Amino acid sequence: MKILVPVKRVVDYNVKVRVKSDGTGVDIANVKMSMNPFDEIAVEEAVRLKEKGIATEVIAVSCGVAQCQETLRTAMAIGADRAILVETTEELQPLAVAKLLKALVDKEQPGLIILGKQAIDDDCNQTGQMLAALADLPQATFASKVEVVDGKAQVTREVDGGLEVLSLSMPAVITTDLRLNEPRYVTLPNIMKAKKKQLDTFKPEDLGVDVSPRITTLKVSEPPKRSAGIKVPDVATLVDKLKNVSKVI
Repeated sequence: MKILVPVKRVVDYNVKVRVKSDGTGVDIANVKMSMNPFDEIAVEEAVRLKEKGIATEVIAVSCGVAQCQETLRTAMAIGADRAILVETTEELQPLAVAKLLKALVDKEQPGLIILGKQAIDDDCNQTGQMLAALADLPQATFASKVEVVDGKAQVTREVDGGLEVLSLSMPAVITTDLRLNEPRYVTLPNIMKAKKKQLDTFKPEDLGVDVSPRITTLKVSEPPKRSAGIKVPDVATLVDKLKNVSKVI
């Protein structure tokens, strides 16, 4: 069984992002980029399934600029067997990515598609669901545990009231939550091995997909600055401040 794992190149989570002075977007010049943390969890889960003998091959996929190759090499250093880059300089929105992934699903015929529930740059949380709809596949989102038993995927997901367990026929789409696993530390020998692994490159037109943006960003701005909080000595003072200063009660 093949597992397809889409990964996204995003601004590293430790970096404080800055909005461009003209308000057209976020400044990513000379900023450290890395793999989206939720996608890293997805790669780790796919590799663990391979180590258990459930999967035979893990394929990492990324869509975007040529530098996404670095992200794919990281995925292969974690344990992915090969990688596919759909290279384009167009702004890729969730629907376009889902269409590209659907074309690759048709091409590779994986038994599972595991991807992060959302990317930390746009926070859309849409690609997995859109892919499942386009490919007409069962889906389980926000997975905190994944098991493959008797040809079915048993997925535990966190909901408001506790935990929900879904049984999915495969092929299926699964999106990962933070508590699914803790990704392994990537060692130098594995980084060196990843450089020799197969990485295929396609263009969107090779897959017959139009990736033209459907949504226009009018303006990007920073949230308004908030004044610092204060400490109060007791509950009576807190109630007084809330009533007479903040006037929220």
